Amino acid sequence: MRDDLVLMYHSVEHCDRDPFQVTVRPDRFAGQLRWMRRAGWRGVAMRELLRAREAGTADRLVGLTFDDGYADFVTEAMPLLNRYGCTATVFVLAGRLGGDNAWDRPGPRKALMTADDVRRTADAGMEIGSHGLLHRPLPAAGPAALAAEVGASRAALGALCGQDVAGFCYPYGKVGAREVEAVRAAGYGYACAVGRSTLDRRYALPRVFVGDRDGAARLAVKWLRHRIVAGGAR
Repeated sequence: MRDDLVLMYHSVEHCDRDPFQVTVRPDRFAGQLRWMRRAGWRGVAMRELLRAREAGTADRLVGLTFDDGYADFVTEAMPLLNRYGCTATVFVLAGRLGGDNAWDRPGPRKALMTADDVRRTADAGMEIGSHGLLHRPLPAAGPAALAAEVGASRAALGALCGQDVAGFCYPYGKVGAREVEAVRAAGYGYACAVGRSTLDRRYALPRVFVGDRDGAARLAVKWLRHRIVAGGAR
């Protein structure tokens, strides 16, 4: 399987202090999308990227993913994605709808999407994926908890948004062979990790982190590094 570039975002909003560096300012995010389009690339949801890959038409596409399902995706990111003709996949925590990022202390408190936000996002043409229920590291979960995090979250989100929830994203990027098999058995068509591994590529797709410091020059370097590493991995 070829390695198309997939970018990993989290939150898009104005933020004065973020020790985990998961927040991108809206003007920075707009600049990143503008640079991408001027370079001849278009950001798309994972379902579109994978369909294009199978059809052999993914050469100028980049996967855009947003972990955790922050409410600012609806208010800040989605309008900019629409402005630049892009789509994205949002990996939502089905058990924390309307809550906040309690796992990220001492980082800034951030609101998570509500059920209405999830439906609105799906209706706008974005892809809804699962990030599990509660943002737990899955390798530490027992069999019943793993089944719930993977299977129950998929069922809940599918019923909520009316989409087939085909994608999963491992909390903290932590994944092993057991977790891959659980995701596959739950009926997902793909899953996103973070770094590269020897696991099934379809169910542990590597991604490139994007933060607020990534202007045009840094993005260009990340693009080049990805092409070099991906070429060596084939």
